[in-house]
Amino acid sequence: MSIEAGSKLQGKVTGITHFGAFVELPGGSTGLVHISEVADHYVKDINELLKVGDEVTVKVVNVEKDGKIGLSIRKAVDRPEGESRPPRPHPRSGNNRGGGKSRPAPSFEDKMSRFLKDSEERLSTIKRQTESKRGGRGAKRG
Repeated sequence: MSIEAGSKLQGKVTGITHFGAFVELPGGSTGLVHISEVADHYVKDINELLKVGDEVTVKVVNVEKDGKIGLSIRKAVDRPEGESRPPRPHPRSGNNRGGGKSRPAPSFEDKMSRFLKDSEERLSTIKRQTESKRGGRGAKRG
């Protein structure tokens, strides 16, 4: 059986790694479902969603010349028209609930001055700690 990109197949999970799951397809070939293609949400631990031996429906994303098969579980799920992934929160808004006034983005100069201030504070803390380990400023060596 030839496997082509875009086709949906039933498969069986044969192995799980930290980066994805290996799925055996009809005909004995094996493909990889990358962890980012398992679900529509962020997946920290793939073991929470899949176990070895699970039957899954996958969509063939690509077939490499060297025979590697890229698969997706989340693309194999048919969604009704108009339904898509949940909206992602905007990075500067903190939460995506709205209701409050949004602050303007800090300028480059503001970010740079805050960075310099933080750096100077960290350096002075490190110097103080280092000097106390050596016995202070006026300590004589040896």
